[in-house]
Amino acid sequence: MDIFGVPIQALMGQLMLGIVNGSFYAVLSLGLAIIFGVLKIVNFAHGAFFMLGAFTAFLLGQHLGANYWVALVAAPIAVALFGMLFEWLFLRRLYGLDPIYGLLLTFSLVLVLEGGFRVAFGSSGQPYATPEALRGTINLGFMVLPIYRGFVILAAVLTCLVTWYVIERTSVGARLRAATERAELTQAFGINVPLLVTLTYGVGVGLAAFAGVLAAPIFHVNPSMGSSLVIIIFAVVVIGGLGSIMGAIVTGLGLGVVEGFTRVFYSEFSSTIVFLVMVLVLLIRPAGLFGREES
Repeated sequence: MDIFGVPIQALMGQLMLGIVNGSFYAVLSLGLAIIFGVLKIVNFAHGAFFMLGAFTAFLLGQHLGANYWVALVAAPIAVALFGMLFEWLFLRRLYGLDPIYGLLLTFSLVLVLEGGFRVAFGSSGQPYATPEALRGTINLGFMVLPIYRGFVILAAVLTCLVTWYVIERTSVGARLRAATERAELTQAFGINVPLLVTLTYGVGVGLAAFAGVLAAPIFHVNPSMGSSLVIIIFAVVVIGGLGSIMGAIVTGLGLGVVEGFTRVFYSEFSSTIVFLVMVLVLLIRPAGLFGREES
């Protein structure tokens, strides 16, 4: 069966690939949106934290014999702690200054991390084995679904929904939003705003590391694996609305699907479709699809 001259199997295969990519976009842009929403800093190092999560999982398996499931929990926690230390030592000194300083600092961190891992491991990718329980495929009739890719989609969507619920529907999220909008007043009620900000930055980079661990069995672990994604992630956040949690989730998944379909019908355009969508959205709604217009 063909749709617009394209075999249904090819169409479904690219759709699945688009959903998988969209899952990574959603988790990464979610972390970036959280950081920008609280710190008002453009975290250019987000792709480097993605890479750091994948490498941490790889090193845990290579040197400590940790399996995939241990790495899926331990690597994001380790990267989150590193991110919190970075925020405490460096980033908090830039709050209230022009955002360009935060951008330059996080870009410097990218150069340091990528350069260090390139010296230690080279530029070629390191393979990371798919966990045995998630190997193989499932025949859905209209397509063959690799089990691991199905797990990635499920884990990413579940992580995004839990994060959204915590921020939007719990007292912790209410305190976080209050600290974002009225930091002095929130601190007057006895809430430790600097600690809350540090923990939030840790959660944001921990989400990037979590996505890196999910990506490790699909892509080879290499120092540049985050650089190819970070520009797309910034575009996703801009389209969804800077600081919008739901905007990051919906836009990340949606653009992955759009990118997948574009690859079927006009593959040469698939690498630029995200940026075309960004331009169109900014022309129509500068605050983004889910962003709030500034008064």
